Amino acid sequence: MGSDPLNLDASAEWAGLWWLPDDPGCRVPGVLRYEPECGLTLSLIGAFEDRITTTPTPGVLMVHEGRRTWAVIYGAADQREISLFGCFPNRSQRTFGARVKTPDKQTIVATAALIGAHVGSEDEEAFSATEVSVEDLGHWAASTVFEGFLSAPSGRPDGSGTISVKPMELQSVEVDGTEFTLMHRHTLPFFDQRRGGTIGRMVDTAYIRITRREASSLSDAIGYARLIQDLIALATHRATGVIWIRLKLVPNDAVSESGGLRPERNVDVLYSPYVVGKHDAKAAAHHHVFFTCEALSFEEVIPRWCEMYERLQSATNMVLGLRYAPARYVENNLLTAVGAAEVLHRGYDIDEPPIPSEDFKPMREAMLAQVPEEHRSRLRGSLRNDPTLRDRLYALADRPDQEALSALVPDVDRWAKRTTRARNDLAHEGRTPNHELEELMAIVDVTTAVVLLNLLNELGLSAERQREIVRDHPQLRATARNAQNWLSTSEVNS
Repeated sequence: MGSDPLNLDASAEWAGLWWLPDDPGCRVPGVLRYEPECGLTLSLIGAFEDRITTTPTPGVLMVHEGRRTWAVIYGAADQREISLFGCFPNRSQRTFGARVKTPDKQTIVATAALIGAHVGSEDEEAFSATEVSVEDLGHWAASTVFEGFLSAPSGRPDGSGTISVKPMELQSVEVDGTEFTLMHRHTLPFFDQRRGGTIGRMVDTAYIRITRREASSLSDAIGYARLIQDLIALATHRATGVIWIRLKLVPNDAVSESGGLRPERNVDVLYSPYVVGKHDAKAAAHHHVFFTCEALSFEEVIPRWCEMYERLQSATNMVLGLRYAPARYVENNLLTAVGAAEVLHRGYDIDEPPIPSEDFKPMREAMLAQVPEEHRSRLRGSLRNDPTLRDRLYALADRPDQEALSALVPDVDRWAKRTTRARNDLAHEGRTPNHELEELMAIVDVTTAVVLLNLLNELGLSAERQREIVRDHPQLRATARNAQNWLSTSEVNS
């Protein structure tokens, strides 16, 4: 199986020598530390020159305001090459003129690191494959190498049974020249002797390998990690963290002296994603998950998600942002949820002007003719032939399965009307005097749920599964009750 990847939720450190790529002869000892909460910090015994200086004339050194940063720093530690990217000095301690001469000290912060290779930049295409593990991936994939059997003669368990490892058939799909493969790595059997008993265990980890026809970069790898991370966040309806990223580096001398191909070298990535995955945390509860690969196969969902992700990324980012970093105030969440609905509708690229263009243009010119010339340019920008927010909300309500939508939003007319009023009041007046707090919260939850239902429908989730989600998911059941209580004409009039 080889060495395990470096988990982003585990601390680590490397003591070695560090240098700038354009000055390999000047190597400074130091320790690189990674902490999940703080990121990457390089502590040097010695220092790189971080002052910004010029020499206008020989013998004259001018020191300018600011501090130097470094795109890349190389290192060698624990028999591995290390590349640090986006580096800037955090603290420097110089000893010029000190009574007792001691080494300089310098602390450098880096935004990302490659453990196992020297690479010139985050965009250098030096890797043959990217491997990504994120939280709940195995649960979503509905795939494991383990099989369990309980012995039950005469219909009753007798206390015996087995757990076995079975070979897994690879699931793979190609999207625009990039291959996505669902893979597993598992540990060998391990018996942990405790004073009170013995624990036997194995660990199965699901991950996705992404292989392009051409080489890829660190920036590409982080982009792929986010692509997978956001897919699982949508499927599980909760924030999803990145557990590890590993790259495959093919050496320049890919052919060995014996004529055979050299194995690809593992290169681990350390950086600070917006959520760090906890590899030992409990998986999402089954009834909290919108869908797994049992409902929509891996080979189906990956191509659809790749296409959707590019086309609808802004709307996806906004609605998933309510999972990753929910605002403390309902007004922020209102603008985010309604903004996601507007952006999603625009992303469908189905806008039809409410008034035919051939009719609207002469109407606009006739109206502008009645306006003093000095105000025409200002008014011209206000006369737009676009769908209103209410039009867009109605259009979104028409796209998912209608039985599921009606269970979620029993009164579409009132939801669209009250949502539009709340957003307009907040955006134009800076407050929402016509809505109670509970109604605003209901608007946020219902609008978010409508956007999510649209994304699931666009992904190809069946009408039956959409109905099951609205009926069985605890949060969507609560959202439907709030919609009935606060966004239903019958309840308002009762």
